[in-house]
Amino acid sequence: MSFASQSKIALGKRLRSCPKVYSLGVKLDPELYPPEHFELLRQAPQVYYPTHHYEDVLNAMGKKTFPRNYYHFLGNKIKQTELFTILEIPHPRTQIYYGRKRREKILRDFEFPFVAKIPVGSSQGRGVFLIKNGNDLDVYLNEAHPAYIQEYLLFDRDLRVVVIGGEIIHAYWRIGRDGDFRHNVSQGADISFDDIPEAALIFALEIAQRCGFDEVGLDICQVNDRFYVLEANMVFGLVGFRLANKDIHASLCELAMRDAI
Repeated sequence: MSFASQSKIALGKRLRSCPKVYSLGVKLDPELYPPEHFELLRQAPQVYYPTHHYEDVLNAMGKKTFPRNYYHFLGNKIKQTELFTILEIPHPRTQIYYGRKRREKILRDFEFPFVAKIPVGSSQGRGVFLIKNGNDLDVYLNEAHPAYIQEYLLFDRDLRVVVIGGEIIHAYWRIGRDGDFRHNVSQGADISFDDIPEAALIFALEIAQRCGFDEVGLDICQVNDRFYVLEANMVFGLVGFRLANKDIHASLCELAMRDAI
């Protein structure tokens, strides 16, 4: 298919199997792109999956990019917490501690047990700790700079809701193993598609819209009849998709084909 017949241009490979999208690929040295690719980028009203490397460049050119608010929030719990807090989105009470005397400040603000996380770059349940006593806290503080501390909410499952282009693509419960407070599938949690509350799906759509998340896997829990967003995952596992016989790439292509993204 010729360049001229393409209606959508992408850099990243997420839409590479979609016939309506021409994926240029990602070359860290822009000199490696042929001139006609530069012309496509200059003419495109929107560029899909610009990657962290080119998103700022394209935004500086005045281009819309998809997905919005993706790369800068990817794997960064601090930025997500700042966004949730300013928007007053229900989120477990969280404090971030920098510099000296972190231990004293944490124990002033939180009672055991509480949750501590490695705030940048951790995923799949790694870097998440239940702090039960002072020794647990000391071990965590030796690793974490800054310290990311969160209240411990008691629930036996959370809900993963995948929202793309303002539409729910998939949703499922993640049910933790006995004795493990985490609910990550990579840590052995089970997946269930039963009895997903409509109110939770509406909540997820509202969160994605308010945060400007074009593609996100939101982790949501329910405590005392109230929903909380735990985390926004820009890169999420696909086990839940496979078990439901869903293909995320097909879903993305379908959205692109009908200009929903």
